[in-house]
Amino acid sequence: MIEEYFQWVENILREFPIIRAYALNKKIYNNQQGMISGKIVFENGSRLDFLEVIDTGEDAKLKYRYHFMNKSNTLIFRYDNAPHHPQIKSFPHHKHLPKSIKTSVEPSLRDVLLEITKKSKRK
Repeated sequence: MIEEYFQWVENILREFPIIRAYALNKKIYNNQQGMISGKIVFENGSRLDFLEVIDTGEDAKLKYRYHFMNKSNTLIFRYDNAPHHPQIKSFPHHKHLPKSIKTSVEPSLRDVLLEITKKSKRK
């Protein structure tokens, strides 16, 4: 089951023509649990570093981080569920922006890639 999830992630990456290159790391803990992380480089030189710790028997990711930055490695946004902002109503889910922290729901990798695609089309 976890291997199917990893394949799903790779299939999503193939859906986005703005992706120039990517590298993935996968770790299988058991049939249901694993970790996938990666670096995705986009046509404009921006980059998404991500990590997901998955239990395919759960409705939510155990841990996630989607860190999007420009080609100078300056933060554009980061979604994560690290428990370090208890004041946020959506705790532990939140979104970092360059000058603020916002409430957030847990995004999927596809959600994040769609957001990046929209941002790249605006420029």
